[in-house]
Amino acid sequence: MTTITHVIKRNGTVVPFTPDRITNAIYRAAVAVGGRDRATAADLSNQVVQLLEQNTPPGTNPSIEQIQDLVEKVLIENGHARVAKAYILYRNERARQREKRSEPDESPSSNIPWAKLWQSLDWACSHNVHTTALLNQRIREGSLHEVVTAAEAAYHEDVEHAANMVLSRKDEVRMVFIAGPSSSGKTTTTIKLGEELAREGLRLVTLNVDHYFHDLEMHPKDEFGDYDFETPQALNMALINQNLVDLFAGKEVRIPYYDFKTGHSLPEHTPMKLEKNEIILIDSLHGLYPEMTKDIPPEMKFKLYIEPLLQLKDSHGKYVRWTDIRLIRRMLRDRAHRAYDPTQTLLHWHYVRSSELRHIVPYVNSVDTIVNSAMPYELPIYKSKLGQEFARWAEEFKDDTLRQDAWTRADRVNTLFQEIDAVADDSFVPENSVIREFIGGGSYKY
Repeated sequence: MTTITHVIKRNGTVVPFTPDRITNAIYRAAVAVGGRDRATAADLSNQVVQLLEQNTPPGTNPSIEQIQDLVEKVLIENGHARVAKAYILYRNERARQREKRSEPDESPSSNIPWAKLWQSLDWACSHNVHTTALLNQRIREGSLHEVVTAAEAAYHEDVEHAANMVLSRKDEVRMVFIAGPSSSGKTTTTIKLGEELAREGLRLVTLNVDHYFHDLEMHPKDEFGDYDFETPQALNMALINQNLVDLFAGKEVRIPYYDFKTGHSLPEHTPMKLEKNEIILIDSLHGLYPEMTKDIPPEMKFKLYIEPLLQLKDSHGKYVRWTDIRLIRRMLRDRAHRAYDPTQTLLHWHYVRSSELRHIVPYVNSVDTIVNSAMPYELPIYKSKLGQEFARWAEEFKDDTLRQDAWTRADRVNTLFQEIDAVADDSFVPENSVIREFIGGGSYKY
């Protein structure tokens, strides 16, 4: 039992000291460089705690910075230089993100091309749905169906444009990636793009990279028992890359099968072989991550990025955050398809966002095209389905020092929902809409 009972966070808040967080941080850094030895991580963590006890005067609480300095010291002194480097890089990235959050949030994303952002904003202004007040006006005057028709058409045009780009390179492209952050609409877009290409005679073969997950016990988890599935290292990237190399060489491979009920992978389970006139289609959270296809020539790849690029301002002139839209979408999908309570999704979201910022967003500038999956009419529907939950979370987590990330997001969405009229009847949403991926009732099987 350690003599350290509390630590001081960067904002001055005093919270209970949890040694498991040190173990998890070390293990996470090890996973990032290919290591998965929990016992070693626990041993190193014990050394950190011992040093912390020696260096902390009685009656005082150590700071987070002090603990992180000791972690770096112990890793380096024990010969784990690569793990130490990964830990330092992660620590620096978190510091950079904190600085970024402290700056005025007035400029649009620097990762999405200006032309695409301008196109999305111009569309919203042209259809009078670029502010919450104007959106409510469309609802109250009974013209929301017009917005639905126009928004769905704009999304379809993006997908059709992507298909035409693939067709223009059909003699060299052997694989198409549908990449993007969580709940951006990758699955529906994959289906729709597949339909477009199939009409032109291309045969598409889907490689489900979810089957390349490492066994559950090999994933990092936090002090609350929550596993981090969002990191690229959750997948066996080396095996994905090798299987793709072999497939394009005309060989038959046996891809693994991941049993989500048991959390275990069955290696070399499903035979797969690619014919000369077939294209591999991959819907992946980490489709842009270089390690997944490091040995595949660039000309053989087509990369599509999808994001709900909603251009909607509230009464204070602040744009709705795309990450909040995707959070709500994932809550609905998790509840419907994974029996996952929305509260769990909210508490897990910081992992999702952290991984996106480190492993997805930096590679957006490498894509061939971008699809906007935002539908201006989706927020009124979401308020009807989850408005009361966000109000409850905003109050419940307000003074919880360990749930500040969850509270910030919940409070922000709750404030936004106060300005939007709820729409309970979602029957006007087309059965093949990307929104059906999250609210259910669609014609596609997910």
